[in-house]
Parts: sequence; structure tokens; C-alpha cells
Amino acid sequence: MNIFEQIKESITTKQAAMHYGLNVNQNDMVCCPFHNDRHPSMKVSEGYYCFGCGEKGDVINFVAKLHNLSQYEAAKKLALDFGLQIEKNAYQNKKQTKQVKTKTIRNKYQVQKDFEKWEQRCQKILSDYSNWLAFWKEFYAPKAPNDMIYEEFLEAVNNIEKIKWYQDILENSILEEKIYFLVQYGKEVIQIEKRMGEYQREVIAGIGQNND
Repeated sequence: MNIFEQIKESITTKQAAMHYGLNVNQNDMVCCPFHNDRHPSMKVSEGYYCFGCGEKGDVINFVAKLHNLSQYEAAKKLALDFGLQIEKNAYQNKKQTKQVKTKTIRNKYQVQKDFEKWEQRCQKILSDYSNWLAFWKEFYAPKAPNDMIYEEFLEAVNNIEKIKWYQDILENSILEEKIYFLVQYGKEVIQIEKRMGEYQREVIAGIGQNND
């Protein structure tokens, strides 16, 4: 279990909001700190959602935006402020971790000549997928209550925030966190690349049928 997972299992957004001085009422509503909000419009519980400006996410997203931090910095701040013992459980013994991760990277990604090329490839895949998700969310959004719900729309809704988190790790985290991400989620990124290829082939096939 990594530091992000431990934080989200241990601390709710409501707890974080109260800890950082926001006035949470009995209905778990608070004035949104992300826009000019005179009346409480943000619901805080495990995660958060603002009915005024649409901001939403988990406790790490909340603290990152509240204090202008990266996801990793926000997770470390939460661990420190709430007195959580994260480092030992999340990363194991430093010496052992270095040996295990170095060996794992070498075994799993021998086809990559160097770490930077693999990292850049993942960033490109996630960037392209993020653009597709944004397009799907808008293009396939139901226009009326009885409209068909497309799989692409559900995929977009369910994955946009996760992909933003992945991108933030690769763009803003320390080297150890990037290596951990590539070991743990590298296969998932490759599956995303395949998914985009399948979708593009489906679109091309559909265009061909329409022309016939």
C-alpha cells in the first residue's frame, strides 16, 4: 500500500477541512474555498463536491488545491499534520526498497534503454488519454434523462480524476515515487494505450461503413 492509499484510508476530506480551519456545518456542508462562496455549497465527507463551481475529488486533491501543492506534497503534509506513520509502511526499509525497486525495474522494463524514455512514453499515453476522456465526457454526455448512456461517457467520468493523479505523479513527484508508479501501474498504462488504439480503429471502421 502506497502513501496515497494510506492517506485516503486514514483521513476523510471532512476531517481535513475541519483541521485546516473550515467551518463544516451539521449537514457536512462548507463554504467552498475555491470560489467566492457566501453560502455553504461544498459537501465534504470521504471526498468533496462543490455544487457551486463543480470542484470535486478526494482528500489529497482537496489539500493539494487548498495549499497549492502537488499530490505528493499534499499527501506528505496530511501525514505530518495528522501524525500518521507513513514512511516505514509505505516504502519499507530504504536499503531494501532501493535494491528491490532497482531489480524490478531492470527485470520488467529491459526493452526500454533507459528510465527517462519509458517515463516520457507514459506521460504521452496519459496525456493523449486525458484528452480523449475530456472529449468523451462532452461528446457522449446524455442530453436528456432517457438518453442512452454510452460506455465512453462512463469511462470518462470514472477515470478523469485518476488519470490527473497519475499525470501529477509523473510530472511533480520525486524519482522514487515515479519508479514506484511505473512498477505498480506500468501495465495499466500500456492497457490504456491499447484501449485508445482499439477506439481509433472502431472509429475508422465506422467511417468506412458510413461511406459505403
